[in-house]
Amino acid sequence: MSNQRNTYLIRTLLVILIVFLVNIAGQYFHTFVDLSEDKRFTLSESTLDMVRGVDNVIFIKVLLDGEFPAGFKRLRAEVIERLNQFRAENPLIEYTFEDPSVGSVDEINARRQRFKEMGMAPTSLTVFDGDQRIDKIIFPYAMINFGSRTNVVNLLEPQSQGGQEEALANSINLLEYKLANGIQKLLKTELPNIVFSSGHGELPDYMTARLEGDLNAYYNTGRLNLDSLYQLNPSDVDLLIVPAPRTAVPAKTQFVIDQYIMNGGKVIWLVENFEVNLDSINVHQMYVPKPIEHGLDDMLFKYGVRVKKDLLLDLECSQIPQVVGYSGEKAQTSLFPWYYHPLSASKSNHPVVKGIDRVNFKFPSGLDTIRTDGNVRKEVLLSTSEYSRFQIYPMRINFEILKVEPDVNKFNKGSQNIAVLLEGEFESYFKNKVTAENENILKQIGAEFKALSVPTKQLVVSDADFLKNQYDPGSNRISPIGYNPWERKTYEGNAAFITNAIEYMLDDYGLLDARGKDFKMRLLDKVKTGQEKTKWQMINIVLPILLVWIFALVFYYWRKKKYVH
Repeated sequence: MSNQRNTYLIRTLLVILIVFLVNIAGQYFHTFVDLSEDKRFTLSESTLDMVRGVDNVIFIKVLLDGEFPAGFKRLRAEVIERLNQFRAENPLIEYTFEDPSVGSVDEINARRQRFKEMGMAPTSLTVFDGDQRIDKIIFPYAMINFGSRTNVVNLLEPQSQGGQEEALANSINLLEYKLANGIQKLLKTELPNIVFSSGHGELPDYMTARLEGDLNAYYNTGRLNLDSLYQLNPSDVDLLIVPAPRTAVPAKTQFVIDQYIMNGGKVIWLVENFEVNLDSINVHQMYVPKPIEHGLDDMLFKYGVRVKKDLLLDLECSQIPQVVGYSGEKAQTSLFPWYYHPLSASKSNHPVVKGIDRVNFKFPSGLDTIRTDGNVRKEVLLSTSEYSRFQIYPMRINFEILKVEPDVNKFNKGSQNIAVLLEGEFESYFKNKVTAENENILKQIGAEFKALSVPTKQLVVSDADFLKNQYDPGSNRISPIGYNPWERKTYEGNAAFITNAIEYMLDDYGLLDARGKDFKMRLLDKVKTGQEKTKWQMINIVLPILLVWIFALVFYYWRKKKYVH
């Protein structure tokens, strides 16, 4: 009996030792088997390449410690999982979690002020502690530090029509991309150069100040009048943005841009065909927009897109104010849907637009894709809803349309393209029509004419207003991109779209592929969970305990029968 007792004791100690050693090993070795249908826990090859290439310590501080509702606890757990995956591939990636609401009132206020200066806006949560409701301020950010540089990553996607649960699900889906992209930006030793064209009535710098300010942390940005150049070299200019020229772009400048593309240059075209704004409509009872003669139609047609001479209207749109009466001498206004300002929700799974909030465009035109001689892939990134129509030039615009309920049957033209991505090998617009002036340009730079491009990318958008910020010269303040002053709302999709597009154009590792992973959202049915709450509590809490007791009783009687005579 003593030997039997010793055997049990040794076995028990061995089990405890094994469990202890496994837990120690788990602190240093992170492995798992991804059995999910959509492989959501498997890092993409581009992410693995980037993480493995880190050759110095990267320290990540995540501000998601503390008490949270269940959804945010899951977000925190998923962040830990992703960071453990990164660290398993490269031990130079270290992380910690911090609760920014810990400390004295003065410490908390000083910390929040510092976060505000770093561009971190807080999120307000409601937490229930028993019957008590508590409003809590959180900062869902990760601060990635590499040497003396810091990059702040917002881990929480904006809440849109799907509510908080969908926003949290989108946030979890994008964790790999956001963390990997945040690290990649710090690893760049040379910042890419982004040039905004000027000299042809393009958007002034104060209208793109917010965008350029956001880009300046990771890119060099500037403005350049291309008319003075003989060459635009892709090794010097990584991306060219043409922001809505209002006057004709000369043939010489078009030739410079064309050869830039032929040599691998990337271009974002923001092309508007009509000069139209609300002030003009207010002044003129019956307003006919003035066409913009930018001279780019044939060039874009050659590359694969035609900007149509129309204006799009959509029942899915933002609102503008109109006077509905007077109180004394003070005008009373209400908001009305303005069909010329469509709200475009992404229908594509392309990583540039997947999962982003709606993009608020203003007076866009339709885009047609054209068959080209070059090997060019065309993908529609953004379009109007199915409840759309268009007006062909010369169109008349007035506010009378707001006085009656819209006839849905007239919004029957289906989805109309607003943003089209072109990728591949483009045929030169100047093929078989190189002029003496063009030949002189090539001679000046010692280059040969290229009729077919190397693989590259172009993006064509039929509106530039979506990326503009508002500027108050009195206070020198600028609004966020996508801010609607009448609705007092910021359409987060506007900034996300242009930022994602720029990152896609300049993505060295292909990290944006991680953003395009197709995760299935399995949100709980709130009605069903409420009705079946007791049943599932019994299954998940009571049943396992009962099974353990049943097993213990069976084991006890089996041992008693076997050993007791």
